[in-house]
Amino acid sequence: MTTPSSWAGRALADVLDRAAVTRAETGDRFPLYADPDTGRWTTTGRGAWTGGFWAGLLWLRARHTGGAQDRAAASACTARLAEWVEADTATRGLILWYGTALADADTGARELRTRAAKAALAALDPELGLVPWGSAFGGPRLLARADGVPGMVALLAAGGPQGARAAASHLHRHLDLCLGGGGRVVPAREFTAEAGWQACEEPASGWSRGGAWLLLAVADALHRPEVARRAPERLAAVAERLADAWTRPGTPLVPLADEAQPAGPLDTSAAAIAAVALLKLACVPGCRAAQYAYRAAAILERLVGEHLTRGMLLDGCYDAGQGVAVRHELIWGDFFLALGLSALTGLVGIRDV
Repeated sequence: MTTPSSWAGRALADVLDRAAVTRAETGDRFPLYADPDTGRWTTTGRGAWTGGFWAGLLWLRARHTGGAQDRAAASACTARLAEWVEADTATRGLILWYGTALADADTGARELRTRAAKAALAALDPELGLVPWGSAFGGPRLLARADGVPGMVALLAAGGPQGARAAASHLHRHLDLCLGGGGRVVPAREFTAEAGWQACEEPASGWSRGGAWLLLAVADALHRPEVARRAPERLAAVAERLADAWTRPGTPLVPLADEAQPAGPLDTSAAAIAAVALLKLACVPGCRAAQYAYRAAAILERLVGEHLTRGMLLDGCYDAGQGVAVRHELIWGDFFLALGLSALTGLVGIRDV
């Protein structure tokens, strides 16, 4: 593997140049996934659960270029996330943390994050010990899902001492529910008064992003003393267990989107998420820093070398089971690739995002 400086900077510039093209194409709408042949985006009006990643990518571009126009575009995009503050969804963590975390001294973003932290704290179900998945996207409301943890822990922790306690509760309750026996991740469980918590059929246990999202949440929590001090030994052990799925010998750098489909599509977005999580872990005292940093760089270099075309991170899989966007550019894949590359090049401090 070559040194990161020889390829990461060029790749980062390509991804952020692509973001400028995307911004011109999508206007005030939010990109979701793009066709691998044409590069044309499917967009949403409100951003769905991915809107914060588009705002975050624009903030990375603004930091990269230092341009007032880029900063204004990022600020305006972040402001459009405000309607999600009161939405009933645990993905407010993904939307409102990652959409504001890179905003530096932007007053609007800071105020939005403060409002979001208060709303997230108010949404904590004290009996269940977590912020439920919610009803914003339809389906059962009382779910615990792996993708409802990253971002939400940081968002809750931003709410002061009470928020830190809520963040720890939200995190550990999800770990209780999402970590099955034999090292398997159970991506989602539903609660009913009659049966308690039961595993959901979808997403299934072989879902690529389930373990990646949990690893990211745990790695982030280990950088927040107000959260980590509530069970540091457990978090360290869970981090090692989840990281092992990405670092053990013979493990593919880019996973299958669904382990149940051995001939099915890959998911580069899961790999990018895991790479960022491993970079975070590499900065935690007592962790296997050299191993995690090396593996993260190897994943990022593979993504750049084999899956990045004209700034588009291809071979991301939105939904393998439904056959939706199975080899596409995904906006969160772009974001996490850019974030990982930004950490390797020194553009950002990975602990802070």
